[in-house]
Amino acid sequence: MNASKILQQLMSQASGSKGNSGGMDVKGVIDGLSRHLGGNSSQGTRQSSGSSGFDVKSLLGGGALGMLVGSKRGRSMGGKALKYGAIAGVGVLAWKAWQSSQEKKGAATQSSSEGERVEVLSGEVQERRSLELLQAMIMAARADGHIDEQEQALITDQIDALGADEEMHRWVEQQLKAPLDAQALAREADSPQAAREMYLISVAVIDGQNPMERAWLDQLASALNLTPEMAAELERQAQQAG
Repeated sequence: MNASKILQQLMSQASGSKGNSGGMDVKGVIDGLSRHLGGNSSQGTRQSSGSSGFDVKSLLGGGALGMLVGSKRGRSMGGKALKYGAIAGVGVLAWKAWQSSQEKKGAATQSSSEGERVEVLSGEVQERRSLELLQAMIMAARADGHIDEQEQALITDQIDALGADEEMHRWVEQQLKAPLDAQALAREADSPQAAREMYLISVAVIDGQNPMERAWLDQLASALNLTPEMAAELERQAQQAG
């Protein structure tokens, strides 16, 4: 499975998209991709992308990220752009949130038991963390219940176009259909730093004003054993990153 490669490309796309005040026109992304591929089924789109060899990033301007966190109703989060900066710097921002909380307590700001940032991991540990964050993103994107089967197929195709191997392809399809379970997701966290990153990346793709999405964030914070103060600080970091 090549989860770390997929996550790195999504983070890179987020970095390139930061500062786009108009957000991403997800409806346009879907329409354009549908026309380009000439089909809606998961198998059909996947074969089309493989045979055409098109560059999803250049064609759709970061479409894989938009598809992962969006839906055809046009997810611009009530007119607010997706928090691209928070996605691009998820590890650094989660660490800053922890440091800020420690400073407020007058405690030390270094602790090896907290875990490393995703940006500095490598090997199997990096792969595991990448899976955790991708799973958190997908669950967050589904929290409002508006991703239908056609959108699931398009998301899968976009991930394939980023170079997903067969195992990764099957994993994404499973995550798009799995029950939303904050406790199960939280059990995947391999460290306190991972838990903070999972929450922050969820905040980055969720509209906190949507009751269903807000409820998901609250469930996830509880499942990850984040204090209300830490959850609030992570949300503040995500908002500031934009």
